[in-house]
Amino acid sequence: MTGITDRIAVVGAGAWGTALANTIACAGRMVTLLARDGAAASAMLAARECPRLPGIPLDPRITITALTESRPDGDAILIVVPAQNLRSTVSRLAGTIPAGTPVVTCAKGIERTTRRFMTEIIAECAPQAVPAILSGPSFALDVARGLPTAVTLAAADDEVAQMLARSLGSAAFRPYHSTDVRGVEIGGAAKNVLAIAAGIVSGRKLGASAAAALTTRGFAELMRFGRAYGAQPETLTGLSGLGDLILTCNSPQSRNFSLGIALGQGAGVDAARHGGHLAEGAFTASVLVDMARTKGVEMPIAAAVASVLDGALTIDAAIEALLTRPLRSEGWQP
Repeated sequence: MTGITDRIAVVGAGAWGTALANTIACAGRMVTLLARDGAAASAMLAARECPRLPGIPLDPRITITALTESRPDGDAILIVVPAQNLRSTVSRLAGTIPAGTPVVTCAKGIERTTRRFMTEIIAECAPQAVPAILSGPSFALDVARGLPTAVTLAAADDEVAQMLARSLGSAAFRPYHSTDVRGVEIGGAAKNVLAIAAGIVSGRKLGASAAAALTTRGFAELMRFGRAYGAQPETLTGLSGLGDLILTCNSPQSRNFSLGIALGQGAGVDAARHGGHLAEGAFTASVLVDMARTKGVEMPIAAAVASVLDGALTIDAAIEALLTRPLRSEGWQP
């Protein structure tokens, strides 16, 4: 598979789906953006903008329609829905996807009920499709405004990954291609959980030194988990691993970091989790920790986050548990 795909379908018209549709259209592609229902599609057609990205007009090359009324008509399909909704969305579309069509998940998570990674869900629900994943340090508003952004686009076949990178990329939006699908999935899922911990540090006003230590030791956990599940080290130290972790652990634009801030400031778990924006890490934390235990991987920071979210530990107890862990060599590995 070579060349460029000119027709792209984007399923999911939230902030991230709309931002991706806009940047792809600005690169000269014909884009169909599918909203969840007719009312959402009609509102976007009338305003020619996404309500979650006010003031940013949609490129005229974007056709807006409803998922209830149309199938995704494109030579490649981007699925831009939350991780826990990916299975139902792909299952709904499976019968309309032609064989050999690349289906790119843009979610960062692990399915809680099955422990499946995102491309595994695509392979199960639409076996005729070619699974791929787009992930990396990116905020929807930055991408929608045309600010420089670099991400990773992975598929098992290098030619497919390269074709998708060329098809979706532009001068401002640069997807670097990879065949390490699992590494990209792990980086995106694990960093969300660690970003909640970083937000707690910020919300508790524990200081910049603590934030740096948390991010560094959190990255060590991500590396241990990734190695246990077959990720390539260069992927985890690249855009979709370390790069995304740095971004997400340092900005209130991150929903996971903002969730942590709310928890650190004393909000209850239920109130913090329902603050108006979906934080994928809240759904991923417990399954990530369970999968780590299965492989004998120690992830104390991720485990502390999971315990706080599950109500098993208070914030103060979680911090104390981390601060009283045995001192070891920095290069120690379980």
